[in-house]
Amino acid sequence: MKKPSLSIIIGIIVVLCGFYGCNAYNGLVSQDENVSRAWADVETQYQRRSDLIPNLVNTVKGYAAHESQTLRAVVEARTKATQITVDPANLTPEKLAEYQAAQGEVSQALGRLLAITENYPDLKANEQFSELQAQLEGTENRIAESRRLFNEAAQQYNVSVRRFPNNLFANLFGFSVKGNFKADAGAEKAPEVQF
Repeated sequence: MKKPSLSIIIGIIVVLCGFYGCNAYNGLVSQDENVSRAWADVETQYQRRSDLIPNLVNTVKGYAAHESQTLRAVVEARTKATQITVDPANLTPEKLAEYQAAQGEVSQALGRLLAITENYPDLKANEQFSELQAQLEGTENRIAESRRLFNEAAQQYNVSVRRFPNNLFANLFGFSVKGNFKADAGAEKAPEVQF
């Protein structure tokens, strides 16, 4: 029996490496697209919340006209948040933190807006306001779920990009680690409740 020549062995190794490289590349592309899709879902939910805000503000305006500073803060936070966009191809931790901070300002402003409604029993009884408030609650839940799914997709992608030997192909083809959502500042502390 004749031994295989060195050139045949090298050829087989090159072909196997080529197949593995193609498989690794295609896997990274698929995971990158999953991260982009998950990011689009996050943006969709934030847009839904942003679209609800003008209706909520206008409903509250009729009942709480002298709370104009709070209403203005909500509108300004919404405007600022809608001006910040993050490209799914460039989901760096810094860009994601900037986006998250702007959305956090919207959440805080909405929290203050909903807190002042406690002073207006007629507003709380208003059917349109109740419906908007329920839609806003549902949207906040959707945002939390979208962020969770995005973090899962980003984690899966990041593991693939960093794991050997995929990291060799990731570096070769320009795939880099994506950022993910972090807990809001101060979330690690339990809220203090006083009666």
